[in-house]
Amino acid sequence: MSTNVLRTAEGWWVVRERRAVRVDTKAVTTAELLADREAVREAEREALRDAAASGEPGTPVADLVALSPVTTPCRVVAQMVNYRSHARDSGFTGDIPPTFFRKASGSVSGPHDPVVRPAHVRFLDYEVELGLVMGAPLPVGTVVTEQDLPSYVAGLVVTDDVSARDVQLTKTQFYESKSYPTFTPTGPYLALLEPEDFAHLLDLRLRLSVNGEPRQDRTLADMIVRPAQALTLLARFQTLDPGDLLLTGTPGGTALKAPPKAVEKIGALLPPAVKWKAFFKSQARNPHYLHAGDLVTATIATPDGRIDLGEQRTPVTDAT
Repeated sequence: MSTNVLRTAEGWWVVRERRAVRVDTKAVTTAELLADREAVREAEREALRDAAASGEPGTPVADLVALSPVTTPCRVVAQMVNYRSHARDSGFTGDIPPTFFRKASGSVSGPHDPVVRPAHVRFLDYEVELGLVMGAPLPVGTVVTEQDLPSYVAGLVVTDDVSARDVQLTKTQFYESKSYPTFTPTGPYLALLEPEDFAHLLDLRLRLSVNGEPRQDRTLADMIVRPAQALTLLARFQTLDPGDLLLTGTPGGTALKAPPKAVEKIGALLPPAVKWKAFFKSQARNPHYLHAGDLVTATIATPDGRIDLGEQRTPVTDAT
């Protein structure tokens, strides 16, 4: 079974049910914690002993203020259009070449911290994604198979790849549009996996809602390039280290969707300034973009609870 680890300003905690036991470790970074896995196991054993003795191990999780379990600085890499449902929403047909992009690690924020919309951004979007946290170095040239995936990936986290769509589309790049501070809410838990847990990855269900309205809901079976293959492709040019984070794509259901083919063909004939003006005028009528006061809720778990990454709740605010 996986082990859920929570990070606070006071340190690291193993979580069982709604209670947490402090991990006796000097680790400050995620990479240091992963190197001290025995301390995590001892905290888990303590939680089990306390639960057997009194049923009330440790500290109520509700009393703890969760930080991102992925510490920064670190590498944050993401996969583009990696779910079939998202590909359909985005207007892609046929084979989709695997594509990666980087996000600034300064975009990583806590699982309950506000997502802050910059003043110049009008179209703020959400993308729930499964995050892989590396547990071992991935040198350039590494080939990762399904069987040895546990040798490289230590655990999983809930992430939200928040996106400024007007910046992304007009500048035809991802780095700025997805790298503003608070644009990668992460956590609450780092689910440390045992080798046998990896057989259940495809059962993981990603769900995201806004103000209680379901927006995204798919399992990893909808994924185009799965984790082992993704790491192999990424390792053609990118080194990863323990504590680095790979976001593995989002399902369909984001606010942004491709326009109808006829509209897209007409838009291609227009000068860029005219095309974007018309497109964003139509997007202004789309009620699914995020606004100040919205609450985004995201979860990732298997149906049987074997792997449960917890619930992320992030309010949306405007920059002051």
